[in-house]
Amino acid sequence: MTRSVWISVGITAAVTAAITLWFTYLAVSGSDPRPAGPAPVLAPADVPWLVWLHLATVVPSVPLGAYILWRRKGTARHRILGRVWAGMMFVTACTAFFLRSTSEGFSPIHLFAVLTFLSIPYAVVQARRGHIEAHMQAMRGTYIGLIVAGAFALLPGRTIWGLLFA
Repeated sequence: MTRSVWISVGITAAVTAAITLWFTYLAVSGSDPRPAGPAPVLAPADVPWLVWLHLATVVPSVPLGAYILWRRKGTARHRILGRVWAGMMFVTACTAFFLRSTSEGFSPIHLFAVLTFLSIPYAVVQARRGHIEAHMQAMRGTYIGLIVAGAFALLPGRTIWGLLFA
């Protein structure tokens, strides 16, 4: 692996850890910036089908994206898996706009969906033009966004947190 990949992995881990620790501290200290109220407690049968579709595309995107980032680039396998990953990310981004609470509406997490709509086509165009470094940066950024958005989605008070832990 190249040095830039290791740097990206380190930065991703550090940012994700920092964000998680910060929000954990806020939740424990009682300084939680979110509106007061109990976390939604949902039985699996009560979860809307869009949540399941969202989860069905986002959950496999995490290991698949990591696999693509760490494996050899430019091969037929890389291109095929990259297309599958990009497709899942587009479905994830589309469904994200329909997943919002009635009290909060859109949240900052939805910005990651907008960035996904912008960065994936940009990355594809850059790869086709032969600008591989720009392609790699855009795809790393999209993957980092996926991880950060996932960290935010798992915070106490969010729907996914209520489904998994409440």
